[in-house]
Formats: sequence, C-alpha cells, structure tokens
Amino acid sequence: MEARKLTETGQELDLLNLNPKAILRETHERIQSVLGEEINEITLERVVIGLFFTGVKLSNGLGGICFTPIKTIPEAVCCPSSAKAMPNSGRLKGTPVLELLQELDKSNSLRKAISIAVLNALSETCWQKSPPQSYEIQRGLDALEVVEIPEEAYVVVVGALAPFLKKLKKRDKPFTILEMDPSTLKPNEMPFYVHGSRAAEIVPQADVLVITGTTLINDTLEDLLELAKPEAQIVVVGPTASLLPDAFFKRGVDILGGISVTKPDELLDLLAEAGSGYHFFGKSADRTVIRK
Repeated sequence: MEARKLTETGQELDLLNLNPKAILRETHERIQSVLGEEINEITLERVVIGLFFTGVKLSNGLGGICFTPIKTIPEAVCCPSSAKAMPNSGRLKGTPVLELLQELDKSNSLRKAISIAVLNALSETCWQKSPPQSYEIQRGLDALEVVEIPEEAYVVVVGALAPFLKKLKKRDKPFTILEMDPSTLKPNEMPFYVHGSRAAEIVPQADVLVITGTTLINDTLEDLLELAKPEAQIVVVGPTASLLPDAFFKRGVDILGGISVTKPDELLDLLAEAGSGYHFFGKSADRTVIRK
C-alpha cells in the first residue's frame, strides 16, 4: 500500500518523498562522489558564528556560509545552556570535514549551520575541480532580481525576504508571505502575512514560489517543494542554499540563488563583527544564480 495522505486542500502527498534532510544528504553524497579520496584530507581551518551568518574556511583555502539560526536556541541564555548549544567551542579547528558533515542529520541547529557552511565550501571545491556541464552558474547576480513574474501570477514567498517583498509591493498584485515569526515583517507587509502553519493550504496555489534557504536548517524545504504544483516556477534563495543544485533540480526547483565566497578570511572577519550581506557582497563574496 502506497504511503500517501491528503493535505487540507485535498492534494495527495507521497509520504515516501517527504524525507527531511534528504537534499542535504544527497548533496553530501554527490560531493563525495566528485571529490573522491580528496575529501578525506580536508579539514576545518577556521569558523565564525556571527550574529547573522556563520562562515567557515577549509584547509584547501575555500570558504562557505550559512544563516545563523539564533532564534532556534532560546534556551542559550546563560553559560551552562550556551555550552550545551556549542560543546566543542575552541576545539573545532582541524576537524575533518567528514566528521563535521555528520551533524547534517542532527537537531543541534548551530552545529548544523556549521555543517551546511562546510557543505557550501565543498560545493565550491567541486565547481573548481569539475566545472558544471548540465547547469549554468552566473556570478554577481541576485536571483531575486532575475525572477520573471508573469502578469497575473500568484506569488507565495516563504520567509521574510525583504528586497523581494519590496518588489512585490510595487507590483501591486495579490501575494502571500508565509512566515512563522511575524515580528520579522514590516507593518506594511502584514496585510500579506499568513502563518507558516498554513503552508499546505497556500503553497499549492502558487504560480511563483520563492523559498528562503533557511528552510534547509529547520528541515521544511522538502515538504514545501512537495506541496508545489508541477507547473509552478520555484526559486530557493539565500546564503544557506549555496550548494550543488542536483538535489534541488530533482525536486522541481528552477533557480537556486546563493553566495560564492571569494575571500574567506575577509568574510569571516566581517562576520565576527556582526557583518551582513551589505558588508560583504561584491567584496569578499558574490551572489550567484544557478539555473538548469
């Protein structure tokens, strides 16, 4: 008997495909396939967990970045609980990347952010070792600026993607923002807000679906992609999504927007001083757009 269920809208979902962390695991496997024995020699040289982003530099000189999920650890308000959130602080330098990637399947969000940043750095390693043949990478472009929205398309945005929301408000057409935390939105964005718990109702209606890459951290991306209608244009965007695109394309994603770290040490210095994209874009990291 097939494992299926109905959403609130009556849409059937294949439960066998609703596998949290599958994209990260498949990307990990793809990276190991491309790098072979080389991956066994790569270690972590430096890591910075900044206020907004977490960044790493590997022993091969390449860097990666991920959103810092501060809100997922509200219990870290004193030394004992903070130590529990990051028990290996001070001992991470020199750790083999394969050991760090084991955290992709764990629930500790800070350590998972480090692992995703490592995965991003290893993706860059793959691109340098074996340039892509089946997809196109454009550097220096913002994925949210190149998204084409048909005149009557209904747009659903998962996450408080401020620049894109500004674009949608100027468009003066109905759209929806799915977000768990309404405090991340401006007052003039609240009329478009729907709580993230209603994703099964809203996502299947989208003609254009734009999803923040932070859904990779909270393990909701696979579910959201499964909810999208087949003809929807899907964009996954953000520093966290700076990965090999194969597992995303396999699930219907059309555009992947991420970041390529160009000067790892400069980037990490900025992150250590609570730097954000406005500080490092075009200086120590470039936006990237990956298309099929």
